[in-house]
Amino acid sequence: MFPLFDLSLHLNGFQMKKAKAEIRKIVTFTEKEHAEFVAYKKQEIVNYHLENNPFYSNLFGMNPFTRWEDVPVLNKKNLQIPLQERISKEYSLKQCYVNKTSGSSGTPFIFAKDKYCHALTWASNMYRFSWYDIDFNTSYQARFYGIPMDFIGNKKERLKDFLSHRFRFSIFDLSDVVLEGFLNHFKTKKFDYINGYTSSIVLFAKFLQQKNIVLKTICPSLKVCMVTSEMLFEADKILLEKQFGIPIVNEYGASELDLIAFQSRSVGTEGEWQVNSETLFVEILDENNQVLPYGQEGRIVITSLFNKAHPFIRYDIGDIGLLDEKSTLQKPILKKLVGRTNDVAVLPSGKKAPGLTFYYVTKSIIEDDGKVKEFLIKQTKIDSFDIEYVSENELNWEQIQKIEQAIALYLEPNLHFKFIRRNTLKRSNRGKLKQFTSLL
Repeated sequence: MFPLFDLSLHLNGFQMKKAKAEIRKIVTFTEKEHAEFVAYKKQEIVNYHLENNPFYSNLFGMNPFTRWEDVPVLNKKNLQIPLQERISKEYSLKQCYVNKTSGSSGTPFIFAKDKYCHALTWASNMYRFSWYDIDFNTSYQARFYGIPMDFIGNKKERLKDFLSHRFRFSIFDLSDVVLEGFLNHFKTKKFDYINGYTSSIVLFAKFLQQKNIVLKTICPSLKVCMVTSEMLFEADKILLEKQFGIPIVNEYGASELDLIAFQSRSVGTEGEWQVNSETLFVEILDENNQVLPYGQEGRIVITSLFNKAHPFIRYDIGDIGLLDEKSTLQKPILKKLVGRTNDVAVLPSGKKAPGLTFYYVTKSIIEDDGKVKEFLIKQTKIDSFDIEYVSENELNWEQIQKIEQAIALYLEPNLHFKFIRRNTLKRSNRGKLKQFTSLL
C-alpha cells in the first residue's frame, strides 16, 4: 500500500524522513551518549528561547542560566495570553503546527510547535506503535474520538481519517442503538487496532459484555487496543481484555507536548509505562519545585527538548505521578499517574456521552485572548448542568447562545444550563480540576 499517511505529513511541511532518522539514532544511544544528549538539549532549548523569545526571557528574569534547578517552572496560566505574544521571533504562525489543548484539566490554551518538532511527535508515535506491529500507513484503525460537527471541520477530519487509514466512531452518542451500529462495522471491516478515549471504549466493552460477545471472534484481524486521554482503571482493563480478546495498551500524552508514556512490550518490562526520553525530559517536583527522587510522588513537569517555536520548558502539565525506583535517565518508568478521569453524562433521551464531549462544546468559548481562564461542568439533574468559569468578564448573551447551540449540536436539545462566574474554582486536594462531574 502507498504510504499515504507519511505523504500527507510531508506535503504539509513535516520532515518525516529526517524525524524518523533522528528517533532511530536517539534510541540506539548508549547510556553515556544519552546523558550527554539530554544535557546538551536542555541547555540548547533554554538558551534558544532566552535569545529568541521575549515572553520566555521575561518569565526567566534577569539572572543568567547556570543551573537547571533554577530554571522557572512554567504553568498553564502563564500561557493564557495571545499565542502571537508567546511565539519565538524566528517563527510565524504559518510556519508552525497550531492547535488547542483539550482543556481536560480545566485550563485551556492555544499552543504552537515548529514543524520539525511536530514531525518528531509523529515519528515518536510511529516508533512506539510499531512495538505492537502497527504501521500508520497500512494498519486500519478503529478510532473512538470526537469529531467537529460543522461542515468544513467535519470534512477536514474525514479527509484526515482517509489519509490516516482509520474509521472514526463518533463518541458523542453512546446509546445502545449506536453501539449496535459500531458492532456491525467490526463485523464487516478488517480493523487492525482500536485507538481512542478510555471511557468511550470501556462503554463499548460493557455493551459487548451484555451481549456476551468477544470482539476478536467477530473481527479476527484485531491485534491491539490503545486507550488514551483518561485514566484506565485495573477493573476496566480486565473488562477490555476479556471482551476484546486482545492486548490493552495504556498511553499517556498531551497534545501540546508529545506521547509522554507508553506501555512497553519488551521482555522483562512488559506492561510498564515507559516514558518518552527521546523528545521529552520528565521530572517529578514537590510543592517547592524541588526535584523528587525516583519513587516519590509529586507534580509531573516536562520539557520539550525540540520545540523552538514555543517554550515548554519545565512545564507543569497539571498531573500528579511518580517514577519507578528502577528508572534511569535513559529509561524512566512511570509507575503511577493520578488524574485525567472523566464521568459519563446520561441525558433525558437515554443517550450517554463521555465527559470529554464537553471539550468539543467548550471549544466554542476558548479564544486566543485568554479571557476564559478556567471552566468546569457539573451535571446536577438529568437535564440540568452548571458551567462554572473564571473570566475577566461575564459571558455575554451572544457567547451563551453560541455555547447553547454547540450543546444542542453535540449532545441534544432542551438541556438547561446555568452559567456561574467565579473568582476561583474548587480543586481536589491534589490540585486537580476535573472538567466534568456528574452529581446524579
